[in-house]
Amino acid sequence: MKLRYLLLLCLPLAVSAAEDTIITESTSTSDVTTTTKLESPPPSAITPTMNISNSDLCTVGVAGAVQTQILGISMGTTVRDMNCEKLKNAKTLYDMGMKVAAVSIMCQDQRVFDAMMNAGTPCPYEGLIGEAAKAAWDANAQETPIEIEAEEILDEKTKQTLWGLGSIFALLLILL
Repeated sequence: MKLRYLLLLCLPLAVSAAEDTIITESTSTSDVTTTTKLESPPPSAITPTMNISNSDLCTVGVAGAVQTQILGISMGTTVRDMNCEKLKNAKTLYDMGMKVAAVSIMCQDQRVFDAMMNAGTPCPYEGLIGEAAKAAWDANAQETPIEIEAEEILDEKTKQTLWGLGSIFALLLILL
């Protein structure tokens, strides 16, 4: 019986001694190549907001932006609408009871002037209305409103636009 206990006690020692003698060798070789690509968002020129939502203003907003790899430019401006101003002035005068003055403002436009003459209600002339105004306009035909030719306006606006665009492109070329 003692031998049996001795064998039971020695058996785990023998197994653990056997485990201690096992040697495992492991060799590994690895080559890792890593490529990292950084991507950043492109530069951006943000067009300025032209807040002209107030309907009482007689302006039109114009804005634009140009972006290159190096530089971004954004600009904005407002342009007066002269016809809108004329209509607002005429309406204001009419609302104040100054009807003849309101019609006089509207008669500064050749189309309105011609329409009034064709309707038999000539535009006021230096305080004269009706037939007296018609006779005064006939006597002073050189003072009637003259329609500005669209080509003259277009030419001036085209020149301004071309100068502005040329300046922007020149600046961009210098910076490149």
